[in-house]
Amino acid sequence: MFFCILCMLYVSLCMLSTISNKELAALEVMRSFLMKNGRTPSVRELMRELNYKSPRSVSVLLQQLLDKEILTKKPDGSIQLLETHLEARLTNNEQTIRVPLLGSIACGSPLLAEENIEALLPVSVKLAKQPGKYFFLRARGDSMNLKGINDGDLLLIRQQDSALTGDLVVALIDDEATVKELRINADNVVLLPRSENKAHLPIILARDFKIQGTVISIIPGI
Repeated sequence: MFFCILCMLYVSLCMLSTISNKELAALEVMRSFLMKNGRTPSVRELMRELNYKSPRSVSVLLQQLLDKEILTKKPDGSIQLLETHLEARLTNNEQTIRVPLLGSIACGSPLLAEENIEALLPVSVKLAKQPGKYFFLRARGDSMNLKGINDGDLLLIRQQDSALTGDLVVALIDDEATVKELRINADNVVLLPRSENKAHLPIILARDFKIQGTVISIIPGI
């Protein structure tokens, strides 16, 4: 058993040592682009960001990262970032768990379906406290700006199907996810916008609507 552990540590160290500076630079660009735009960059976008002159050079770099299992391809052909030993180094070896960052939610598709996952981001267990399941959503619009949630922010969500009055919840309405403040009344619930924009109106629902989770933390948009 001890020999097996030593072998695993040796493989991990070898993996770290084989990640080049060019690959690190590409990962940082991809991570930043993903946070800002909600998707990983295309080959030509990555080429521009890295100041490469040929898409072939980017394709070779991406294939190297795929071979090292730092990236993976989703069924639709898009690239997904994976947590690796590299992530542990980038987070200063703090104890973390992998939390999925969700993309645009297709109507009728389960919120945590594989096709919705853009990346698996390492999050400190001090934020994503255990036991529990978590996911990230990217905020769109200004309906909750008085609560500090602005367009492009990442919201760390604890997955649960119930909440209390005053909680900021992710609710599923007509197969679309929305973030609002919950108010529970005797015979209905109200999802309240908290915005300077008066065009946003409360949503009044029956008691049997679906809650997907509650907002735990807000990470300002990058």
